[in-house]
Amino acid sequence: MKNLSRLLFAMLLVLGYSNVNAQDNNNPWQITIGVNAVDAYPSGDGGIFSETFGDELFNVDDHWNILPSLSTISVSKYLNDGFSFGIAGSFNKIDKWGDISTNPDVTNEVDNLSYYGLDGIIKYSFRDGKTFDPYAGIGGGYTWVNDIGAGTLNGTLGLNVWLSDNIGLTYQATYKHAFEDYLNSHFQHTAGFSIKFGGTDTDDDGIYDKDDACPDVAGLEAFNGCPDTDGDGIEDSKDDCPNEAGLAELNGCPDTDGDGIADNKDNCPTVAGLKALNGCPDADGDGVTDADDACPNEAGPAANKGCPWPDADADGVLDKDDKCPDVKGTVANNGCPEVTEAVKKALNAYAKTILFDTGKESIKEQSAGVLMDIVAILNEYSTAKFTIEGHTDSTGSEKLNMRLSDARALAVKDYLVKNGVDEFRLSAEGYGETKPIDSNKTRAGRANNRRVEINLAK
Repeated sequence: MKNLSRLLFAMLLVLGYSNVNAQDNNNPWQITIGVNAVDAYPSGDGGIFSETFGDELFNVDDHWNILPSLSTISVSKYLNDGFSFGIAGSFNKIDKWGDISTNPDVTNEVDNLSYYGLDGIIKYSFRDGKTFDPYAGIGGGYTWVNDIGAGTLNGTLGLNVWLSDNIGLTYQATYKHAFEDYLNSHFQHTAGFSIKFGGTDTDDDGIYDKDDACPDVAGLEAFNGCPDTDGDGIEDSKDDCPNEAGLAELNGCPDTDGDGIADNKDNCPTVAGLKALNGCPDADGDGVTDADDACPNEAGPAANKGCPWPDADADGVLDKDDKCPDVKGTVANNGCPEVTEAVKKALNAYAKTILFDTGKESIKEQSAGVLMDIVAILNEYSTAKFTIEGHTDSTGSEKLNMRLSDARALAVKDYLVKNGVDEFRLSAEGYGETKPIDSNKTRAGRANNRRVEINLAK
């Protein structure tokens, strides 16, 4: 090394390859212990920086005073934004102090003078937080050579080379401009071993609290000091299942059956299923999970436990809607058989043969067979309602005939009810002589008018 320019150029070549942290908020304190060299030659005439950057600046053998032992110590505290404040103390033995004024090329040798320095500095790091950490500083101090002392104004250039997060090497060159003529301005070079410390890492995870998003819980650098307990690459604070390794798309939860539904939201976590059914399968696609489906391989409504509704009489009307589920009927009549015109005629043909005692409502015994045939027909159409109508001829008074027709209609109804016809399906009414179907002037006509009719209620 011949001059400072070459040194600075070499430093710049390696700045881009650094990644170790320099002194910063995490490690705010730095102690440097090393050796120092005092050189008064470049400014021995008292002029500021006179010949400072000449070839003689690093003429170690002829001009530098070096004490071969630990001779300097400095302590600095990081402030912020690359700035630090420090103090340093040093001592040395001087046997070369500048040049002889009559012959600048001849070193002024002196007799083993003692040298002491106490200095303060504000320094700025140009590459704060990096391995190669050049800095500049300004400050002041007091320097004694033997018993002569004076204040100095100091300018400094230096370089820290951080070998790890806490250990490094430091070189520093300081120009000390003396305020008194009896003390020459001079250079002091120091080289030493540096330690930085003072960072707090509460959880001992290697990440200082300042940069640790979870300072009380050991974590990973990738997550700014926060933990990933299950090791699935998702930090616990964003992991819905922090103790079970899972998938990022499911917020860190596992999906055992691979159906895209996290196990903690899957009612059937070991069997692939549908999201709409909370992860449970539905083999027949009827919307009822197999576990709740009484007919898992046959589609059916949930109201019937996943089974299709039966149609026992196969009339096209489901049993649940069929008012006659055991008798084949029609859709129009709610699954019950409809009373046809032929049935109506048959009923009235039977009804007209019902015989009563003369002038009475009592039914003759020989009509029992006909009445039971009527019962069978009515019960075949179990939901149909019928009216039983009584009629008379015109013999006798109209009032008497009306009463007699009512009584006979009611007698037929009572007989049918007693023999199994639902009472609420029947109504009875007498019309007297008001609805004749034949002439009342002949015996045959009057016989036709004395009748009972059974009609479908409207």
